[in-house]
Amino acid sequence: MRWGVGGISRRAWIIGAMTAAGGVLIGVLLCAGLYGAVVYTDRLEFCISCHEMKATSFAEYSKSIHYQNASGVRAVCIDCHGPRGLVPLLIDKVRATNDLLQHLLGTIDTPEKFEAQRLRMAKQVWARLQASDSAECRGCHSWEAMDFHKQRPAAVEKMQPASQSGDTCISCHKGIAHHMPDMAQGIQQAFNDLVALAAQQGAKADTLYSLATKPMFIERPAGQPEGNGDARLLAISPVRVLERQGEWLKVRLEGWQQEGAERAFYAFRGQRILNAALGGDAVAKVEQLATETDPDTQIVWHRATVTLWTTRAALIADRAPLLAYGGELFADSCGTCHSPPPPANQLANQWVGTMNSMKQNLSIDDEQYRFLQKYLQLNASDTAGRN
Repeated sequence: MRWGVGGISRRAWIIGAMTAAGGVLIGVLLCAGLYGAVVYTDRLEFCISCHEMKATSFAEYSKSIHYQNASGVRAVCIDCHGPRGLVPLLIDKVRATNDLLQHLLGTIDTPEKFEAQRLRMAKQVWARLQASDSAECRGCHSWEAMDFHKQRPAAVEKMQPASQSGDTCISCHKGIAHHMPDMAQGIQQAFNDLVALAAQQGAKADTLYSLATKPMFIERPAGQPEGNGDARLLAISPVRVLERQGEWLKVRLEGWQQEGAERAFYAFRGQRILNAALGGDAVAKVEQLATETDPDTQIVWHRATVTLWTTRAALIADRAPLLAYGGELFADSCGTCHSPPPPANQLANQWVGTMNSMKQNLSIDDEQYRFLQKYLQLNASDTAGRN
């Protein structure tokens, strides 16, 4: 027997070397196979091989500037939907196996099913791009490479401030390659969930908050109430329950009135956050508790209370879900065109003017508009955290 170094036979050395070489070869083949699989699944042809994508997403994308443009540069699916970096990309490939499962289940295999899921899918993509600071977009676009002098005036007006404030691409460029989802659909569903939660709670708490504008009455109506009543309670307004009679609640409303404009019942002194609008008869029932003069404006304010009747419908015990809905309404209605600023960036009274200036750009009804404005006012720099 011949012995090699350290008493190990030459045969053992040969077997060990061949095993190592085989392991390296297998590793290389596995890496090559993995690389080939990644490259293959990155191709546009692979992405649209499912009819769900070809009939919807690809049809929309093929009409966008990312598919056909003057410079001839085409961004395919992976350029916008694939995370940067090998490890994040591999993780995303594993996650994408769920897409194969949904294909087999037929989750979005018809245009109707696709449209029903469009908003949910779009929000997932937007959230991922927001979290990555639109890294996928920045693979081709960068602030440093932009020549603002060659952009259209309307683009420069938005792009230059965005480059200085650090806004991310997806904040303003939703729907650039695919049709925008019906944002009203999501807003309405969120409100329906809120109504269902209120019905589940049953308005049993001593302090309740209104989901939407609702009528209030000086005396409890004998039958079905009609019209706006003697007062109107606005959304996100608190009332204290004094008495319950079936579907009817006798409640106390507390707030502030400006001298000379007593029909408006505000949440705080000086901030025009409307809790209720009172008719003449209701104003006569108001009890004034204290009087204060605003040192900055010299306006006289009265802290006041009034007792009225209203139904238990559209009242909820917890204000948190209301504010959560307000945040969603803010993101969905204002975040389509630009990155929504934090509500605390402005004073409560400033939000009134800001909302008025943006009203023409909002696709929401009057009730949603009032809800959104009040949400912003309650989270403004001078009111956030106040009861």
